[in-house]
Amino acid sequence: MRYSRMFIPTLKEVPAEAEVISHKLMLRAGMIRKLASGLYTYLPLGLRSIRKVEQIVREEMNAAGAQELLMPIVQPAELWRESGRWDHYGRELLRFLDRHDRECCLGPTHEEVITDIVRKEVRSYRDLPLNLYQIQTKFRDEIRPRFGLMRGREFIMKDAYSFDADEESLDRQYRAMYRAYCNIFERCGLEYRPVEADTGSIGGHASHEFMVIADTGEDIIACCTACEYAANVELAPVRGESLRPDESSETPGPLETVATPGIHSVEQVADFMKITPGEIVKTLVFIADDQPVVAFIRGDRELNEVKLQRLLGADRIEMAGDSVVRRVTSAPAGFAGPVGISAGVRQVADPSAASLKCFTAGGNRKDTHLKNIVWGRDAELPEVHDIAVITEHDPCPACGGKIELKRGIEVGHIFKLGTKYSEALGARFLDSNGREQPVIMGCYGIGIGRTVAAAIEQNHDEKGIIFPPPVAPFDVIISLLDERDEELAGIAEKMTEALEAAGLEVLLDDRKERPGVKFKDSELIGIPARITVGKKFKKTNEVEVTPRRSGKTENMSVEDAIAKVLDITGSAPQKSQAE
Repeated sequence: MRYSRMFIPTLKEVPAEAEVISHKLMLRAGMIRKLASGLYTYLPLGLRSIRKVEQIVREEMNAAGAQELLMPIVQPAELWRESGRWDHYGRELLRFLDRHDRECCLGPTHEEVITDIVRKEVRSYRDLPLNLYQIQTKFRDEIRPRFGLMRGREFIMKDAYSFDADEESLDRQYRAMYRAYCNIFERCGLEYRPVEADTGSIGGHASHEFMVIADTGEDIIACCTACEYAANVELAPVRGESLRPDESSETPGPLETVATPGIHSVEQVADFMKITPGEIVKTLVFIADDQPVVAFIRGDRELNEVKLQRLLGADRIEMAGDSVVRRVTSAPAGFAGPVGISAGVRQVADPSAASLKCFTAGGNRKDTHLKNIVWGRDAELPEVHDIAVITEHDPCPACGGKIELKRGIEVGHIFKLGTKYSEALGARFLDSNGREQPVIMGCYGIGIGRTVAAAIEQNHDEKGIIFPPPVAPFDVIISLLDERDEELAGIAEKMTEALEAAGLEVLLDDRKERPGVKFKDSELIGIPARITVGKKFKKTNEVEVTPRRSGKTENMSVEDAIAKVLDITGSAPQKSQAE
């Protein structure tokens, strides 16, 4: 492909709208262009990388036994009402009426549609197991779309759905998808970690996220340095030995009221009362599915809302407003505590709070805190459950080793859905005994464009993108420095033909531009290898080869240059064990 004939509208300046590295570089490299908020056109260069990821995904999904289909993006409301998600999914579900006033939505996901297909076609256990997938456009009407392809409203996704007769079969499919996902992200050349994760609005009872490690990632994952354990901090349990229970032999003093005018935060209270944050209990009031809930956690820890929501089995959870806090505790926000909570309100304490022999907390009166509170004496001990965010000071939940917190970008997510959708939509089959059973489901998604963006977040420098070879739009760029010189142009053409014959995709930069412009553009768009054909060739019969990642240029013959590029791109023939 000749650069002069390709549509690659690069930009010198960083667009004002771009916030994260991948968004900035995809705009500057001419890979995408914004149409409206959260809506992007994939330009030729960007689409080539998208297709590379799609092909890897297809090959691994097919190898794992999945079959590709394609479902409509427009979905009827009746299906979503059957599953119960029409009213519960939220405003991200774009609803509309067609010309016959029938309610529809643009599919953010396809559990309902695929379950409808299976309930109409699958009759017997002999039809199972089954795994169907598609690569399709999705639409989620995000309230704040941002970060380019990281969080757009319209995006390309691979979603697969498995159907099984029993849990054992589901486990086999789940493991097969787990291995396929590992293969996919390894083949994409990415550093990633599979982590235990929350199932979110999709539902189900087990899931793993696949995270690309990047400093700019929105998610935080807890990784063990001693074993393979990794989990999203939203889900990672806190082991009991890290809670430092109060083992003091001193008898707690009497309950004491302390005036704390205008002092709200844990840090302010600790400083004012000359105590540590670990001697304070935070009292937090939430609304879970319209019901108030009070949660207690030690002052030096953070409460994990996802854990609390899962514990409560709530569809929605949010911090309560001041009016609810006053109704439940009789105090304004900042002065709530466990002594005198309204009867009938559910209360949950993290072990970090429950293990304290005595502590300080809000006094449930304005400008007041209570000192020497004792569970069971001054306040009833609530339910005790792990509702804390794990930290690097906590041991690994699996082996007790050291935990590290890393940032990651979610690019894939797999779920064990169970019978949530098959029960709701009536997808049933006859088992070997002739009894009717609900199909057991799994769900497996990969963000295609998000994977390309994550690859850029993980692989870039101050000059631009450094694409891993498997997802690069081209394997090599040949920079012809004098397109008018027939001898040099002929060498560039011959090298292009030789590299293409070896299976590589070549971009021949034949533009009438200065060498500096060509070099900067090649670095910006991130093609793994550059061959420079310039006037030096006439003196030395050598060209320059520059790997994008190292940036170290070497002079070599045409034959050696071709071999070098094959090596850089991972396309060189592998030697056998006997050689």
